[in-house]
Amino acid sequence: MADTQPDGGPGAPGRLELRADCSSCFGLCCTALPFSVSADFPVDKPAGQPCSNLGEDYGCTIHTRLRDEGFRGCAVFDCFGAGQQVSQVTFAGRSWRENPGTARAVFDAFGVMRRLHELLWYLDEARSLPSSEPIDAGLRAVREETALLTQAGAAELRDADPDGLRERAKPLLRRASVLAREHEPGTAQNRAGADLMGAKLREADLRAADLRGALLIAADLRGADLRRADLIGADLRDARIGGADLTGALFMTQPQANAAQGDAATRLPRALERPEHW
Repeated sequence: MADTQPDGGPGAPGRLELRADCSSCFGLCCTALPFSVSADFPVDKPAGQPCSNLGEDYGCTIHTRLRDEGFRGCAVFDCFGAGQQVSQVTFAGRSWRENPGTARAVFDAFGVMRRLHELLWYLDEARSLPSSEPIDAGLRAVREETALLTQAGAAELRDADPDGLRERAKPLLRRASVLAREHEPGTAQNRAGADLMGAKLREADLRAADLRGALLIAADLRGADLRRADLIGADLRDARIGGADLTGALFMTQPQANAAQGDAATRLPRALERPEHW
């Protein structure tokens, strides 16, 4: 991925604003979202109810022990900066605790905003690829419309159609992937949507492979070469990627990295951070 990011227009969030800043958020992921007893959560919590671990300062009181306490789902989750956008922009710094009458609107806005910010992440990456120049006008148009919507008020967000924007973006993102991979060395395998759960792919050559939406849960990808592979929507939960090379992997997100099992030798795309639990 390129270091420089395209200009999304006035007021549009840049790449840094698409990263979660919990210090500027009113604990929205800890309150708005539901979870159920599973391998990812030790208790049930309905949507709209604050997690028992949410502090008065909106911080998580067990943040450093989430995995040990059974809250792996929280450790994996990332809002792409939607939390601080809703807290500080949409609702101008007015918290749902201080204004309980706004709670439902705040939580609904958070769900929409997260989808918009995730889409912005993909669009920004697509536009950062030199090979995307032939489709940049289309990418830019969808991005500008999406970015403008992130600045809207709660009522407009409530009536927004993020699915419509995503459908418009899909063929552009798919074309960006093809353009970025078509001249790359490698086998360029088409495994889009493939069921590769638990697959033995250690040291596999997956350069420029199409792994869009692939099920890679618990797959052994240790030492695999995934340079320029398209990973949009791929399920990497518990995938073993120790020593794997994901340099320049396309459309990989922080939640995907958080869900996988890597190590100090794993090479990630430059836009992502190495998870603390590796």
